Amino acid sequence: MIDGVKVKKLKLIPDERGRLMEILRADDPMFEKFGQVYMTTAYPGVVKAWHYHKKQDDNFTCIAGKMRLALYDARKASPTFGEINDFLISLDDPMLVHIPKEVYHGFKCVGDTEAIVINTVTIPYNRKEPDEFRVDAYQNDIPYDWRK
Repeated sequence: MIDGVKVKKLKLIPDERGRLMEILRADDPMFEKFGQVYMTTAYPGVVKAWHYHKKQDDNFTCIAGKMRLALYDARKASPTFGEINDFLISLDDPMLVHIPKEVYHGFKCVGDTEAIVINTVTIPYNRKEPDEFRVDAYQNDIPYDWRK
């Protein structure tokens, strides 16, 4: 596992009315602080990658469809420099993945329906000075192939 990455298995709790799933609580060991919660989606086969943040940590889960979440540790001082983590996340295998600052990440919708992702970040998005540093999904030095 990449240094600083944490994974929390999530549990769907069904009853006769539907299902409930706790995603992130203030008393979870991976909770740092609240910045904002947002939803993003990807259509089948679409890749949204790569980027990292210098100030914020992310907490990703997929609440509909299926996503392949990939992480790459480009931090030269990290004990896991150069490592890749790869997760398949859906309601069939629900999990929350904590992504620390400066770790590249991206996701691909690998199901037949739109993937809906919830991200709880540690600082609010700053439209004037976004904390996002991007590279192309395919043209980069990251040893990962989204075509698989």
